[in-house]
Amino acid sequence: MTASNFFEISPGMEVMVGQRRYRITHSLDLHSVLAEDVETSQSTRLRVETMSRVIEAEAPDGSPNYSVHHYSEKDWAVAQRRFEAIKPLINNPYRTKRDVAAAGLRIGVKTSTLYKWIAIYLDHQHVASLVPRKPGPNKGGRYLSAEQELVISSAIEDEYLTKQRRSPAAVVLEVLKRCRVAKIDPPHENTIRNRIADLRPASALRRRGQKDKARDSFEPIMGAFPGADFPMAVVQIDHTPLDVIVVDEVHRKPIGRPYLTLAIDVFSRAVVGLYVTLDAPSATSVAMCISHGMNTKSDYLRELGVEGDWPVWGQIGTLHADNAREFKCKAVNRGCQANHIDMQWRPVKKPHYGGHIERYMGTVATEMRNIPGATFSNTQQRKGYDSEKESALTLREVEQYLVRFIVNIYHQRAHSQLNDSSPMRVWEEAILGGAKPGIGRMLPSNPDRIRMDFLPYFSSTVQRYGVRIDHVYYYDPILDSYIGAKDPDNPERARRFLFARDPRNISAIYFLDPVVGNYIPVPYRNVGLPPVSAGELREATRRVRAEGKAAVDEDLIFQSIEANRQLIDESVAKTKAARRQSEKRPKTKPETKAPVQSTKAAVPSRPAPDRNIFSQPAEVFEIGEID
Repeated sequence: MTASNFFEISPGMEVMVGQRRYRITHSLDLHSVLAEDVETSQSTRLRVETMSRVIEAEAPDGSPNYSVHHYSEKDWAVAQRRFEAIKPLINNPYRTKRDVAAAGLRIGVKTSTLYKWIAIYLDHQHVASLVPRKPGPNKGGRYLSAEQELVISSAIEDEYLTKQRRSPAAVVLEVLKRCRVAKIDPPHENTIRNRIADLRPASALRRRGQKDKARDSFEPIMGAFPGADFPMAVVQIDHTPLDVIVVDEVHRKPIGRPYLTLAIDVFSRAVVGLYVTLDAPSATSVAMCISHGMNTKSDYLRELGVEGDWPVWGQIGTLHADNAREFKCKAVNRGCQANHIDMQWRPVKKPHYGGHIERYMGTVATEMRNIPGATFSNTQQRKGYDSEKESALTLREVEQYLVRFIVNIYHQRAHSQLNDSSPMRVWEEAILGGAKPGIGRMLPSNPDRIRMDFLPYFSSTVQRYGVRIDHVYYYDPILDSYIGAKDPDNPERARRFLFARDPRNISAIYFLDPVVGNYIPVPYRNVGLPPVSAGELREATRRVRAEGKAAVDEDLIFQSIEANRQLIDESVAKTKAARRQSEKRPKTKPETKAPVQSTKAAVPSRPAPDRNIFSQPAEVFEIGEID
C-alpha cells in the first residue's frame, strides 16, 4: 500500500458517492461537505464517509480544479473581463496579429498577454482558467527533475542514514560527485540540506545507529508528548483484561473476562480504535485495532446499534506500544511498513512513556464497574459481590456499552489535560480549523487493504490444486494464471506469492494479486468444510498427531474438529470452558467475490486433483506470524 490510499478532502476534489460524481465546494463541519453534482450542477450536502474515491484532484496544468464558487468575486470578475476581451478573437478563425494587437490596445494590455490568455483558455475550455494566479512558486513545491531527486535520495540513503553517521556536508559532496558522473545539473547545496532536514528525526536516528537517542526523544516533558502536534501524529496502543464477566449468547451463563485492545490519539485524547475479544492479546488483536483506527466507523456503529458519531480516523504517523511480543511480530511490522507508520516501542522499565493510554485504561476500568458482573480492580473492592452470579451481558453487549460510552460521553466531556476542552472539540478544531488553520480531512481509499495489510501472512507458490496451508487446501480460478509461475528475478526458482489469513476464520485466505494490487479472497477448495479458527485447526492437528495417525491430512483434521465440536456442544451448558470455546467459533464464512454452495456435492464440479501432486515438494510455504 502506498500513501495514495488516503486522499485529502478539500474544495475542488471530485469524488464518487454511489454512481454520482460530485465536486466539493465547501467544508461544512467534521462530518460533511457541500458539493455540486457534476452532471446537474445542483448543490447538496454529502456525508464524508460516503465518499468512495477521488476522480480528479488537479487540472491538467497542475492548478487546482476548483469550482467557480471557490473564487472571490474580484478574481472572478477579472476572469470574466479577460474572457470578454479574447472572445471575439477565439471566434475568429482568421485572426491576424494585427487583430490581436488592436484588441490589446483597446483594453490596455500587451499583444503577448492576449496570446497567453487565448492559449490558456483553449487548453482548458473554461473561464476559470483565466483567474489571475498569485506570483511565485507554490509553498512546499519541489521543482527538481526526477533524476536530481533520485541522486539526492540515494546519497542520503547510502551516506547519511548509516551507522557511519556522515555529516550533511559529506552528503552534499556525494550528491555533487554523482551528478558530475551522471552528467546532470547539480542541485543547490541548500536544497540537499533541506531534503535531509525533511527526514523524520526519530527514524533517522535509528537508521544512524542511535536507537537510545531516538527512544529518549519521546520522553514526556511537562505533560506534553514530543511529536504529538496534530491528530494521529502519535497513537498509543495497549491491551487490558476488562473488569467484567460476560455470558454466552445461548445459555446466558458466565464464560469469563474479555480482553480489550485500544488505541488513543495523544494529541486530542480521542479513542482511535478498539477490539474486544475472548482470546488473549495477539497479533490479530493488534491488527484489528489498528485497521479499525485508520478506517471510518459509521458502518461499525450501525452494525453495533450505537447512536452517535465517531469521526476519528486517518493516517497514523507514529504508533507507540510497549515491548510485548505481539507488537513486534512480523505481521504488525509489515502492516506498519506498508502503511507508512513509524513503530516505536516504550523504553523498558519506563511505564510513564505510556501514560496517556494507561490513564484511559483506568477510565475504562472505572466505567466497567457500572456493568452487572463487574470484577472491580481487586478482591477487596469486590468483597461481598459475586461477579459470576451477577453477570448478565454478552461480549457484544459489553462492546456496545463501551462504544456508547466512548462516543457519547468520553469524547464529549471536558478533559483536564486539554484545558477543560473535550477530546472531540480538540479533534474537530485541529481538523477543520479554529484559532489555527486545520490540517484537513483524509479518507482511506481502500479500507479492506488496510485491514489485510496487518493480518498474519505467508508466502507460497501456486500449484495445480491451488494453495495449501496447515494441511488445508484453497482454490479459486483467480489463481489459474499463476500456476507454475517463475520468479521474474530468478527464472530457475518458482515464484512465491503473498497470502493473508484472518485467524478468527480460516475458511478463506486472501491472495495479494500482483497485477491489480488488491487482496482477493480464496475459499476452501472443498467448499463443504465448516468455518473454523486457526486455534481450532492447530488443536485438531495436535490431536491427530497424538493419536498416532501416519499422515495428517485435511479429512482427518476436520473429522477431529467436528468430533470436538460435538463434545463441546454436549457439555456447553455444564462447563464455563466449553461455553467460552463455543463463543470463539466463526459464525459465518468470509465474503468471496462469487458465492458458492456450501455442500460436499459441489466439490466434484472442480477438476479432481491427482493425489500424487499433493506431495510435490514445490508446495512448500513460509508462515509469517499466523496468530
